[in-house]
Amino acid sequence: MHTGVDTAGTDAARDEVVGVIGLGAMGEPMARRLLEGHGRVVVSSRSPRPSLVEAGAEWAGSPRELAERAGVVLSLLPDLPELEQALDGPDGLLAGLGDDRRLLLLIGSTSSAPAVRALAERLEAATAGRVRVADAPVSGGVDGAEAGTLSIMLGGDEADTARAARLLAPCGRPVHLGPLGAGEVAKACNQLVVAATITALSEATVLADRSGLDLDALWTLLGGGYAGSNLLASRKEKLVTGDDSPSGIARYMVKDLGFAAAIADATATNPALLPALRAFFDEIVERGNGERDISTARHVIAAR
Repeated sequence: MHTGVDTAGTDAARDEVVGVIGLGAMGEPMARRLLEGHGRVVVSSRSPRPSLVEAGAEWAGSPRELAERAGVVLSLLPDLPELEQALDGPDGLLAGLGDDRRLLLLIGSTSSAPAVRALAERLEAATAGRVRVADAPVSGGVDGAEAGTLSIMLGGDEADTARAARLLAPCGRPVHLGPLGAGEVAKACNQLVVAATITALSEATVLADRSGLDLDALWTLLGGGYAGSNLLASRKEKLVTGDDSPSGIARYMVKDLGFAAAIADATATNPALLPALRAFFDEIVERGNGERDISTARHVIAAR
């Protein structure tokens, strides 16, 4: 078990240590993958994670301590407001830099691309360029995080994203998609497709169920054709059984689709599906299903 003692020895060694802040459904399995891939990872969260420490991760009692011991910090906090709280104050990440250390901050949340760029500009000015930022949202869900098969969407400077890609490789496939914010644009596009797909799958499930079809046989059959997708493979059992215990929480899609709408506005795009999807996921939350899995769309459609 690691006790939290810094064993890096030099600033150069520290620069290669990955810290993870935010150990929720995605953060904890990703931290495990990083630990397996690199042999050392420092983690921090509001709630203790004794199983991670027992596996060999080093515990940081505050964001400040995390920045003192890791040269790269992956934020898997829900969004930028939570990250801002972790950055500032006497126990914040910035306080852990001292007067000379550098930090590469990887933003793994689904966030606003313009807001990511604005945060990067603020941090560059506040630290005289010692804090670099890259966005690195992921897709693949908890099962992908556990298997190390996530799609990791990188945006930022070439050198920063090359470093991020090398360090995040144990978690899946990192791909550099463009300048800072490009990863968040890609994630918004991803969420648009996910929202449309789970809505279509849910609607089709209700139609088939009310027509007396065997749902398991139906989705096994259609999964081998053009209706097949990773999302269907991941959510098939939930669609068949009606189990909507949370894996990907439905209310987060409201935020994500809002980011997609902002990108549509910024690019003078008049989308066909996006407004309907936003209205539907607003309805999911209004009906009290927001904390359930996105497959709860089946129940909301059936209740309309």
